Amino acid sequence: MSPRRQEEEEDGNAESEPFFVISIAARLVNVHQQTLRYYERLGLLEPGRSRGNIRLYSMRDIQRAQQIRRLIDELGVNLAGVEVIINMTDRMAAMEQRMVLMQQEYEAEIRRLRAKLREE
Repeated sequence: MSPRRQEEEEDGNAESEPFFVISIAARLVNVHQQTLRYYERLGLLEPGRSRGNIRLYSMRDIQRAQQIRRLIDELGVNLAGVEVIINMTDRMAAMEQRMVLMQQEYEAEIRRLRAKLREE
């Protein structure tokens, strides 16, 4: 399981819950099913799987596929460029999430130290 997929499952939010079969996902993105399979082979998408090994796409997967289509269709980015952009976007989001956690930890530590100072 990729770090992105694991992160999504740990999120536990409805946006990352896989429930669209490939035919519906392809219709929502307005591409052929083979296109979604191709994106998966390239590592651009990582749909969940049912117990019967059927691909199940989450709303987040749909949004990601739509982003890929926009990059290709509207901006003329090739698949190698899409891969770089997607990977950088993922890394930036992970960094942002880490920064938020660090800030929360720092703020908690500041509150703890202030409380300790008040006790003295």
